[in-house]
Amino acid sequence: MSQREWGVAADVQKHSVHTLVFRSLKRTHDMFVADNAKPILTDEESHKLKMAVKLRTEFGPVLHMPTQNREKGHGVLGDPYEHYPSIQGLESEYMVTGTHPYPSGPGVALTADTQIQRMPSESAAQSLALALPPSQARLDAHRTASGIGDIYRQAGHPEHSHAPGLSMASMESGGMKNSALMAKKAPTMPKPQWHPPWKLYRVISGHLGWVRCIAVEPGNQWFVTGSADRTIKIWDLASGKLKLSLTGHISTVRGVIVSGRSPYLFSCGEDKQVKCWDLEYNKVIRHYHGHLSAVYGLDLHPTIDVLVTCSRDSTARIWDIRTKAGVHTLVGHTNAVATVRCQSAEPQIITGSHDTTIRLWDMVGGKTRVTLTNHKKSVRAVVLHPRQYTFASGSPDNIKQWKFPDGNFIQNLSGHTAIINTLAVNSDGVLVSGADNGTMHLWDWRTGYNFQRIHAAVQPGSLDSESGIFACSFDQSESRLITAEADKTVKVYREDDTASEETHPINWKPEIIKRKRF
Repeated sequence: MSQREWGVAADVQKHSVHTLVFRSLKRTHDMFVADNAKPILTDEESHKLKMAVKLRTEFGPVLHMPTQNREKGHGVLGDPYEHYPSIQGLESEYMVTGTHPYPSGPGVALTADTQIQRMPSESAAQSLALALPPSQARLDAHRTASGIGDIYRQAGHPEHSHAPGLSMASMESGGMKNSALMAKKAPTMPKPQWHPPWKLYRVISGHLGWVRCIAVEPGNQWFVTGSADRTIKIWDLASGKLKLSLTGHISTVRGVIVSGRSPYLFSCGEDKQVKCWDLEYNKVIRHYHGHLSAVYGLDLHPTIDVLVTCSRDSTARIWDIRTKAGVHTLVGHTNAVATVRCQSAEPQIITGSHDTTIRLWDMVGGKTRVTLTNHKKSVRAVVLHPRQYTFASGSPDNIKQWKFPDGNFIQNLSGHTAIINTLAVNSDGVLVSGADNGTMHLWDWRTGYNFQRIHAAVQPGSLDSESGIFACSFDQSESRLITAEADKTVKVYREDDTASEETHPINWKPEIIKRKRF
């Protein structure tokens, strides 16, 4: 190897294979970015061939029939064979009409007259096809397909009634609705709304174990966290300073929530206990006994004095807050119930479980209304949109959006390939997902576009593996995002005030929708 060749090899070896691959990808992107979303040129020959095949498929049974032309303004029929090309060596007087050029039944031979019947050309068949009215069966098929398409569009899902290439459309011709072939443009993903990026501005330390849950009080003055150190801590939201510590649980605190109807704080934990704390006296005033294993989550009904809890014993329970009595035990899941949410409209209770299903419950009857089985892995997080009648669920396979009341599927949010522990959404349509590996993805709710990914560094003294996000919540003003993490800290994020669409443009390009229904 010459000295020059050795120098070139040394330059290449300075970079890792990873760097070289991404440089190549960048060059490829720059080379083809100008042609993005351009329509593909139509090959005339293949287009004609495809149209001829579709024409014969659609109108094969009637190609032998003659066309009828009605003179304009008169009821006189023209020559029914004027569109047919003449067959070489045959005269018109030998034409046979009204019969098919094949035997009428088994054992019947073709006659000489039948054998010489002329068949129409492609152009004649096309004019025949335009002259024939559509059958009632075809009209019903189009009506059904249109109805299904309308349903998908209303649910935010791309229409699957027809392929994105050529589709059948109804055209007006001479006062008669006819079936014609026309090209249809494939649907594209709508442009997402611009959201400012979020940045970390405060880290709060104080817990001695993993921080497992968060709740912000309705007045937006303070928030509560529960931890694996068995304590519940109350923090000042503005300054981040500790206001109060509550002790009483004998194992990890897995859920906290503050009532907006009374001065009560509710908590649950892996010690099977559900407690009600009076915040005027800072002590426990009620216990709710009944769960047979660790209680993983809880939620309060927004309009009535009802508490709902979910547990590793595969059940969710509805409690009367005042009497401590169990109203219903919601049975149906076959594995631990990881999350529960309440709303005032039907269905009033939604649960997600490690058995990969989501259940929508009838609270009055205590029975399942709908079971959603689209997820392939455990569902650990469910969040309700604050303004729309929709919700989202998080699982290691996908984040899925659904439409109430029947749980109609809307779309998949793919890309957060980790165990998703928590979801939060605000009124601006910012959906946040936090995962076990410490990553946090921010999505545009309407389009499912992932506009930001955050992976905050673990705090000094923590292991690199302790970077999971267990809970996240927006405050009442929705200007701050609070996360509970495995490095024993609470992190507070806010929007970057200096950002604009010019300085932080959406790295987005139109693309053909390729979302699966399940």
